[in-house]
Amino acid sequence: METLNTFLEHPTFLKIAKLVLWIMVIVASISFLRKVLKKRIADLAIRYKAQKGVEIIGYVLIALLILISFTVKNLEDYTIIIGLFTAGITFTLQELILSIAGSFYIFFVRIYKPGDRIEINGIKGDVIDIDSIYNTLMEMGEWVSSDNYSGRIVKISNAFVFKGPIKNYSMDFPFVWDELNILITYESDLELAKKIVQEQAELLLADYIEKSTAKWEEMVERYYIEDSKLAPSISINLTDNWVAINLRYITDYKRRRATKHDLLELIQREIKATQGTVGFASTTLQLLKIPEVDVQLKK
Repeated sequence: METLNTFLEHPTFLKIAKLVLWIMVIVASISFLRKVLKKRIADLAIRYKAQKGVEIIGYVLIALLILISFTVKNLEDYTIIIGLFTAGITFTLQELILSIAGSFYIFFVRIYKPGDRIEINGIKGDVIDIDSIYNTLMEMGEWVSSDNYSGRIVKISNAFVFKGPIKNYSMDFPFVWDELNILITYESDLELAKKIVQEQAELLLADYIEKSTAKWEEMVERYYIEDSKLAPSISINLTDNWVAINLRYITDYKRRRATKHDLLELIQREIKATQGTVGFASTTLQLLKIPEVDVQLKK
């Protein structure tokens, strides 16, 4: 009995007993919190992440507890151990920490929100969800032309908000400028062609011009930005083959492709109605006659 009492009172045994007790408390707490989260959180994905987070925190506490129990002798050692441990955790989980910090940055600074169309890390799409770790986008482009969905759902780490530019198509000013080239022959009535293009653009885009003007005035007041012309504008470019009428106009960021299609239909119909006064151009080729060569053969 004396030997047993001596063993039970030994400092090392007491230290190990306390360590085991604390580990049991932490493990029991992890199990309890997992059950609570299972009952309280209905969303499967969020519940899974929350449970994993509790487990990771618990295991980190156990590792830190073991490290302190067997290596720490005084208060100065505590400081060194905690510093090294924190540095190691920060380096190992730097991407996760940046992602969580990025989620706070997104929510509080409001650089974008669900429903916005953005381009981040070279990927363009509509934001359909933002959580504590990832942004979820409905991808656009890739093998699909223009601003159409590819069908792929892309998850991008929130950390990328600190690593590069973010292009937002809809924040503050939900309109974009676009251009359209109408190619006509040199024999065409240029003034009539310009009039047709200008009138059809103003007719189709009148609603966009009115709405975008109000938004642009708010932009000028809020940001250090020069005023800009929002009405459709035309410029001319002369080439070897045709006269290019360049139309610059503003449209809703979600209807860029549809607007270009409608404009082309209207302009084409009006140009055809001119009965050849204005004609569409195509690439022309000039064939040159090969000079005749008089060859005389001597015997």
